[in-house]
Amino acid sequence: MRRVRLVLTPECVELAYRHGIFPMGHPGTRIVTWHRPDPRAIIPLDRFHVSRSLRKTIRRQVFEVRIDTDFEEVMRGCADRPEGTWITEDFVRVYGALHRMGKAHSVETWRDGRLVGGVYGVALGGAFMAESMFHRETDASKVALAALVERLRERGYTLLDVQYLTPHLASLGAVVIPASVYDRLLQTALALNPCFA
Repeated sequence: MRRVRLVLTPECVELAYRHGIFPMGHPGTRIVTWHRPDPRAIIPLDRFHVSRSLRKTIRRQVFEVRIDTDFEEVMRGCADRPEGTWITEDFVRVYGALHRMGKAHSVETWRDGRLVGGVYGVALGGAFMAESMFHRETDASKVALAALVERLRERGYTLLDVQYLTPHLASLGAVVIPASVYDRLLQTALALNPCFA
């Protein structure tokens, strides 16, 4: 088996995603580790769970949903964590480049002209690899994720990858599948050509 050394460039990050691999940084360093979890967490697009309270928030249009209006600030919002973050400046630079190439996107929630939540990730073929989300107001990130799921469904995407299962993601419908199943779903999705924008 041939080993390939991956570095944090837009081209290498895209190549990694196409093979089910994604990078994470280490706070305060330039160290990057590459991950391929088994099992892998996904949110089946037909099983996204919207609670009654979230449905009410969406119906009341508490937040304005925008697409790709402040990608970098969404990344910085996701990185703003008291415990530190894997989203280093190198990641902001590389994913910003992927965004400018049309391969990374943000779904944002705004209120009174302020960015209050969002989710970002990489879109390749019919797969969306969600990287992180954040909120500054209750339900702001959930509304962004619900808007992302709706957009993916409308545009014919078939895979929403969320990498690792957390209790929060499980409450929204995330499940784990073997890496071998994920690989098949990924290859099927990569053969598609929907438009995210």
